[in-house]
Amino acid sequence: MQAQLIANDIACRRGERLLFKGLSLGCAPGDALQVTGSNGVGKSSLIRILAGLLKPFSGEVSTTGAMGLIDETLALDANQPLGKALAFWERIDGCRDPSRALEVLQLEELLDVPVRFLSTGQKKRAAFARLLNRNCPIWLLDEPLNGLDTQAQKSVESLVALHCSGGGIAVVASHQAMALPDAETLAIEDFAA
Repeated sequence: MQAQLIANDIACRRGERLLFKGLSLGCAPGDALQVTGSNGVGKSSLIRILAGLLKPFSGEVSTTGAMGLIDETLALDANQPLGKALAFWERIDGCRDPSRALEVLQLEELLDVPVRFLSTGQKKRAAFARLLNRNCPIWLLDEPLNGLDTQAQKSVESLVALHCSGGGIAVVASHQAMALPDAETLAIEDFAA
């Protein structure tokens, strides 16, 4: 079964404010979609709706395939060394060989460092290591380049491009332009309420 992500005529309301309405999208294997827009227009809310963490005000989302999410919340125990924090999820996610992700993201030298002492960029790279180890076909990425230096940004862009070229789906909400081959752009302001 191939992955797909479909949103039909969704609207998002936060408090008393309708952020967007009438938004539809469809992603098939190999698709990359970059969601653009200024602060407060609903990029993160859209990612949360697609992930099933926030209910749309109207419309519906359907998916086929497992999803992985990277957002501002780091799902790693801050008191554990990075290696142990990642190992916890590797057991749950059924990861057989985490060494590839650790090498690609240059985390091997940080495995003994407690997560709370990692820099913002190191934590972001750790989140990507967990995402790679999950081996899920649909990636939902909210501001994935925040806190990353130029080299790490290029590594993340390469990982997303590789994921899509292998039949994965990536939906990226970001203020920063990402070099993603053949990516479509969705300007969320076009759906402002």
